[in-house]
Amino acid sequence: MINILIDKIAALVGTEHVLHAPEAMAPFLAERRELFHGTPLAVVRPGKTAEVAAVVRLAASEGLTIVPQGGNTGLVGGAVPDSSGRQILLSLQRLDAIREVDADGSTITVEAGATLAKVRAAAKTADRLFPLSLASEKSATIGGNLASNAGGLAVLAYGNMRDLVLGLEVVLADGRVWNGLRKLRKDNSAYDLRDLFVGSEGTLGIITAAVLKLVPRPKCVETAFCGVDSLPAALALFRRAQSSAHGTLTSAELLPRIGLEFVLAHAPGAHDPLPIPCPWYVLLEVSSPAPESAILTDMLCDAEETGEIRAAVIAQSSEERAALWMLRERMSDVQREEGGSIKHDVSVGVSDIPAFIEQASAAARRIVPDCRPVPFGHIGDGNIHFNISQPVGADKQAFLDRWGEMNAAVHEIVAGFGGSIAAEHGVGRLKNNLLPSFKGEVEIDLMRRLKNAFDPNNTLNPGVLLPNQR
Repeated sequence: MINILIDKIAALVGTEHVLHAPEAMAPFLAERRELFHGTPLAVVRPGKTAEVAAVVRLAASEGLTIVPQGGNTGLVGGAVPDSSGRQILLSLQRLDAIREVDADGSTITVEAGATLAKVRAAAKTADRLFPLSLASEKSATIGGNLASNAGGLAVLAYGNMRDLVLGLEVVLADGRVWNGLRKLRKDNSAYDLRDLFVGSEGTLGIITAAVLKLVPRPKCVETAFCGVDSLPAALALFRRAQSSAHGTLTSAELLPRIGLEFVLAHAPGAHDPLPIPCPWYVLLEVSSPAPESAILTDMLCDAEETGEIRAAVIAQSSEERAALWMLRERMSDVQREEGGSIKHDVSVGVSDIPAFIEQASAAARRIVPDCRPVPFGHIGDGNIHFNISQPVGADKQAFLDRWGEMNAAVHEIVAGFGGSIAAEHGVGRLKNNLLPSFKGEVEIDLMRRLKNAFDPNNTLNPGVLLPNQR
C-alpha cells in the first residue's frame, strides 16, 4: 500500500522529488531546537503550484494529511510531521522563483520557497528594499515568513509580514487554487481572505506565491550601540530616539550584559564595542532617505550630556555596522554553548517591558535558584525573547525538565500584563494547548469555525495551532 501511494505521488512531481528513504528525509524531520521529530510517509518537493494542488488532492482522496514546510527554521514544531507515517511533508523549497519585480509599483511577486535573502537581493537590483530582516534570512523562506506572520528586526518601522503583503496565491485543502496575487493598495470589495492565511501556520491553506511591498532603499543608515544603567533607562533612550528620528527609526533592540558576555565568549570575531561593561544595551538604527544623516549622533550627544547613557558607539562603516548587529543576531544561538536554555517568545506593552522582565526574572529564580535569565529582543514593539540559561555546572536535562513549570510561571506574568505567549515564532505544536488560557471561548470557537470551513477534513497541518484539533 505504501509503495502504491509513493508511486502515485511520484507520478505527480517526479520520482526524484519524492524522498522516502530515512537518510534522505532526515534533514526535514526535526526543527532547530530538536524538540519535535516525526516520520512521514514521504517528503515531497513539488516545483509548481499545479503540482502542490495535485498532491493536496491526492492526499485528500487517500485520507492522508499534509504538513507544509519552508526553510524549516521554525521553533515551535509547526512544520514537523507526526510519527503516524500517514502524513506527507510538503517541502516548498523548489518553488523559489522571483516572478516579477515592479519598481514603479514598488512590489515584488515571489514564490513561497524563495529565501528571504533572495527576495531582498532581487529588490536591491531595482533600488528597492524588502524590509523584513531576520538572522535566518539565508534559509527562512517567504512562505514560512507569511505562514508565521514573521516580524524580525524592523517591525518598528515596517510592521510584521502581514503589513508587507498585498496579494497571495494559495492552494486550498480540496486542491483548488485561489489566485489572489493582486497589487492593489486599496481593495474594499469583500472579506479580506489574504489576512486569514497570513499567520495561519499552514492550517487553512498552503501559500505558494505572494505579492510583497517594497520601499525605497535608504540613502543613509546610522547604527549605534549604547550602554545604559537600567531597563527604565533603556526605555527612555528608545523614546528619545523615536522622537528624534521623526519616523526614520527602523530598529531598537534590547540586550542584557549576560547575553553579550555569551556572544563574546562563543561567537568568533565578536568584541565588546564599549570600553566599560554596562547592565543593559540598546542597539539603535535609523534609515534615512537623505544622503547624509546625523540623527543618532546628535541624539546621543544630548543623552550623554544628561547622563542617560553610560557609553555609546556609532558604526563608521558597513563592516562596523555588521559587527554590531552580529552581537544581537548571535545572542540566541550561543546560549546552547552555556547548557540548557528554556525559551519564551512573548510580548507585552512597550511601557511594561521593565516590570515584566523584573517579575519574570524573579519568578524564574524562585523555581531554579542560580538560573541565568537572558531577556533580549525588540524593545520597540514589546517582543521579548525571555530565555533562561541553566545554572553554571547544573545538570542540563534536569534543568530542561523544568520547562513546563518555568513556562507556566512566565506565561502567568505575561497574562497579567495582557501580553501574548506567541509574539514572533507562532504557536505550532509547542503552544497550542496554551491557547485556551489566553484566548476566550468565543475567540477559540471562531477559529475552529474558520478551520472547519476551510479544511473540514483536517487535511492541512493537523495538531498545529488549534488545541485538541485532531
